Amino acid sequence: MDRNLIFERTARLTGHASLALIEHLPVIIFGVGGVGSWTAETLARTGFADITIVDADAVAPTNINRQLPALATTIGRPKVDVLAERLREINPDIRITPVHGLYTSETADRYDLPHYAYIFDCIDSLADKALLILNATRAMAETARTDNPVRFYSSMGAALKLDPTRIATAEFWRVKGCPLAAALRRKFKKSGQMPARKFTSVYSDELVAQHPGYRPEGETADQSMTFGKAVTNGSLMHITATFGLTLASLAIRDAIDRCKK
Repeated sequence: MDRNLIFERTARLTGHASLALIEHLPVIIFGVGGVGSWTAETLARTGFADITIVDADAVAPTNINRQLPALATTIGRPKVDVLAERLREINPDIRITPVHGLYTSETADRYDLPHYAYIFDCIDSLADKALLILNATRAMAETARTDNPVRFYSSMGAALKLDPTRIATAEFWRVKGCPLAAALRRKFKKSGQMPARKFTSVYSDELVAQHPGYRPEGETADQSMTFGKAVTNGSLMHITATFGLTLASLAIRDAIDRCKK
């Protein structure tokens, strides 16, 4: 397959120089579920060709309503493996690194965050998300004055939402109406550890309650907004995918700007 043909429509907007740069900018995405999988596909279809994807989950039936790797034929397979295969089918020359694992305090040292041009946080767990934010913003600070500065983008909560027109971007401390962002800010203030740099988040200020007639056995009403996977909140593809596409757009626009400098 002729790469020039695959990305011809990209080059018409970005120019050939930007497309050549995009191909070599390394990207890492933590979490490739309802948000991160769409971020990965958007980047691959735009021309990014050095992508690492990190996720410990296998495809489950409940993923099918919103996650790109989730099909009836992929249930039980690691999400990163399914997604890696798909990205290679989009661009046979892509350098895709699937990592079947979590980002935690035990594994964080395995990732050389300053190496990446773009770091995407699509993690659900509050503790792991907070840790990635701290470490990714340190990488931003370390590389800020170099020729290859790290950019970091974080997804806030995409569940319990229906209206995609309410999805927006803001600097993390300016995010309004998002319970996950509020929980993260409380955690940072309580611990005394703060992000080293400002960073952009994708969020929505909409909050829709779970349907009152749906209550799985063992789940109580006061569990509807926890962030450790103790409870599962309703979510839909048109929201999670829009979060993912918006995250990808931040890197795409930044990459084009890098070429102009």
